[in-house]
Amino acid sequence: MGDEGNGRDDGGDGRDGTPAVRTRHRGIVAGACTVVAAVVAAVLLAVSCGSGSDGDGDGASGDARGTASEPRPARSPTPAPTPTPTPEWDTSPGSLAALGDSITRGYDACSLLADCPAVSWATGTSPEVDSLAARLDIPATARWNLARSGALMAGLPAQAERAAAHRPELVTVLIGANDACRPSVGEMTPVDEFRADFAEALRTLRRDSPDTRVYVAGIPDLERLWSVGRDHPLAPQVWQLGICPSMLADPAAEDPVAVERRAAVAARVRAYNTALREVCAGDPRCRHDGGAVHEYRFTTRELSTWDWFHPGTAGQRVLAGIAHRHITAGRPPA
Repeated sequence: MGDEGNGRDDGGDGRDGTPAVRTRHRGIVAGACTVVAAVVAAVLLAVSCGSGSDGDGDGASGDARGTASEPRPARSPTPAPTPTPTPEWDTSPGSLAALGDSITRGYDACSLLADCPAVSWATGTSPEVDSLAARLDIPATARWNLARSGALMAGLPAQAERAAAHRPELVTVLIGANDACRPSVGEMTPVDEFRADFAEALRTLRRDSPDTRVYVAGIPDLERLWSVGRDHPLAPQVWQLGICPSMLADPAAEDPVAVERRAAVAARVRAYNTALREVCAGDPRCRHDGGAVHEYRFTTRELSTWDWFHPGTAGQRVLAGIAHRHITAGRPPA
């Protein structure tokens, strides 16, 4: 991430796909509080290769008297299976359903302890954010913000079911920080559960809305949030109220136990992001951000000035820019 206070919005971009550099007043984005594990099921192509029978029943080479049988006719080579074409990615969807947690709800971006969907990176209407839906020219009547503050990955299948009812052309997913932000390291969602729940959410969506494209954003780097906020005059005091305790408790502590605790949370977030990427790769209509959100170096200027953890308006704009760049690209990230 950039240096604290540089005010750069490196993740944003204009409608022409070029990065937009803007000075913003507050808030870096950070992970929110959420989510669960997921496991991917790859699609196998079943190919029928023919019975291989040559008409002689048991394949004997002679009759009961020991006479030789007629030569068997040569078999026709089994035709190679025709590969299923990869579905074309839609760079200009006409409808959008957003799934996830408090980040997508704009929590603490406008006022204390409240959602503010108007500044949501995915579906918001605020000109300051210029949300993904706005950049894609999706009308307000074709945007559905189905995210829930505090959601874990375990709740994503239910969100996917609600999204499928709208048959959206695009679904966005940003969830997982709450699965890592638990009271203790031991209470974080196991990676296999996280993976399985994400896979179930995709299967739920495919069952009722098979052609929907899915964009998956990675979980922000929670350790980065700690590192940029720990020296802030107010952030550590607010964090002590219970914000992401697995990472942010005792923010000034540098003893081995504290260092190990933060490292464990950071490692779990990386494992969650790997699960998101791998499960998404098994769905031909899913596109992952390639690590862009996790790798973005947020500053405190892009965070909520209420909690220095959730994205503020500037942070929401960053997320919108990253998403728009990846969704409108001709190819997915390498």
